[in-house]
Amino acid sequence: MKINVRSGDTFWYYSQLYYIPAGLIIDSNPSLDPNGLIIGSEVEIPGFIKESYTVKQGDTFWKLAEQRNIHVDGLLLLNGNMNPGALKIGSTIFLPSRVTAPVVNGRQGYSSDILQRDLTRLKEIYPFIKLSSIGESVLGKSLYEIKIGDGSKKVHMNASFHANEWITTSILMTFLNDFLLSLTNMNPIRGIQAMPVYRGVTLSLVPMVNPDGVDLVLKGPPAPMKDQLLKLNKGSTDFTGWKANIRGIDLNKQFPARWEFEKERIEVKSPGPRDFPGDKPLSEPETIAMAGLAQEEVFDRMLAIHTQGKEFYWGYEGLEPSEAERLAGDFERVSGYRSVRYIDSYAGYKDWYIKEFKKTAFTLELGKGINPLPLSQFDEIYRDSLGIFLAAVYRWY
Repeated sequence: MKINVRSGDTFWYYSQLYYIPAGLIIDSNPSLDPNGLIIGSEVEIPGFIKESYTVKQGDTFWKLAEQRNIHVDGLLLLNGNMNPGALKIGSTIFLPSRVTAPVVNGRQGYSSDILQRDLTRLKEIYPFIKLSSIGESVLGKSLYEIKIGDGSKKVHMNASFHANEWITTSILMTFLNDFLLSLTNMNPIRGIQAMPVYRGVTLSLVPMVNPDGVDLVLKGPPAPMKDQLLKLNKGSTDFTGWKANIRGIDLNKQFPARWEFEKERIEVKSPGPRDFPGDKPLSEPETIAMAGLAQEEVFDRMLAIHTQGKEFYWGYEGLEPSEAERLAGDFERVSGYRSVRYIDSYAGYKDWYIKEFKKTAFTLELGKGINPLPLSQFDEIYRDSLGIFLAAVYRWY
């Protein structure tokens, strides 16, 4: 929601008017000097949208402000020089509407178009988030990163490395939306206040690593590649079992952590729906982008979100730091998922991350069943995984 600065206005005054933490307002307006606002400047107020309202008989600014639990000056800011004592029946004014309900609907087939739409809307309502592209997929779709907060601790989460695990994007985007609602409404999530996390942690999310593959599973092959993809899929028009990117490369077998060993022993020797690690590590634009992000940021913790199995993996050849074991215990306790230190699988993002940076990294296998997991599992999966996400950003040793 946008307002215009008047004489004497400050970010701290706006914070009192709208019951929004001043830090969120400051971070929503990075180009403005919080100690010297210029009259007439446009200011973003996070957590609100501006609604048109037709004046009815008996309406006053004071009554409308009371109904919305906002100081009357919060309404006057939206309506310029209007005389508050002279509202005309049938005229249109603007009212601030606090956003208290989610924008994201995770209980649907979550394609790259829906992701882009939701990210655009979230950025409008919560302008303190930083939204950028870290690269592009094979077909030129942006690989979006969302950053929240600017604390010294860095935590990264990603989803949909594998195409038919797209429900992980739904889960991660739902967590993002709930975290943003908690920040602007100052409501705790499972007893945890969001603002201390915001101040202490920089949270990075890449909610869809493999947008081409996700769209293939949900929508079928794009027309220009239909024949090629049908051939890779052994003639089948059913792409629900497809894990790879659009070129038939398994993105989570693309990283230089015993890649040669994994390639040699794996039975799949050519591009297809799953398991082919490519002809060399980091051959795909999606994996190049994810490796580049990690090398640039060196996150303290990394969570790669997959399905299925109700378990998680956190070790790689003894290189994992000691905090990983303690955090694994927390994850196991809050989710009921099984903690597995080592697994006979290599060349994954988690493996490479531990090998490269000696930092804490996890592969989460949400839910249980056959991929793609049905949306009927969404609520259970979110309930189980929410505790993991919160522990990852809140629990420090």
